[in-house]
Amino acid sequence: MIYVIPAILILTIVFSTIKKASVYDGFITGAKEAIDLTVSVLPYLIGVFVMCEIFYQSGLSEKLCSLLEKPFSILGIPREAIELVLIRPISGSGSLVLTEKIFSEHGVDAYASRCASVISGCSDTVFYIVAVYLSKSKDKKSYGAIPIALFSNLIGGIFACFLCRIL
Repeated sequence: MIYVIPAILILTIVFSTIKKASVYDGFITGAKEAIDLTVSVLPYLIGVFVMCEIFYQSGLSEKLCSLLEKPFSILGIPREAIELVLIRPISGSGSLVLTEKIFSEHGVDAYASRCASVISGCSDTVFYIVAVYLSKSKDKKSYGAIPIALFSNLIGGIFACFLCRIL
């Protein structure tokens, strides 16, 4: 296993030599493109980070959890996992902190902890992905991507809690 990366490096050099491609020039071109990508995506990422912090600090997160407790409990999502369902599309690290908090408060074998684990595994950070990928897309008519992704995350969370309940 420790030889995988050196093997890939050697195969790349051998393959590029056979194809008579300049490895160093390709590396430099890729590095330049990566810097340009980073600079162009940075404003979008800052927007996502600011949105996440405002969501926490304003108390909106707690108010939404209280509001959604009844309908989510009907769907089988425990109170402890509601905030995770709300935060996961916004922040991966924030959802990891919430998952760890649920573990420490309820133990790892509790229903809420199992739900939190599966929700974290079956969903993704929608707004981060949109900020990174769609910021470089030439197609600016992707306005339906966010609602569809959020709906998919919600359905995934509901199904995750359902599976945790029956298994």
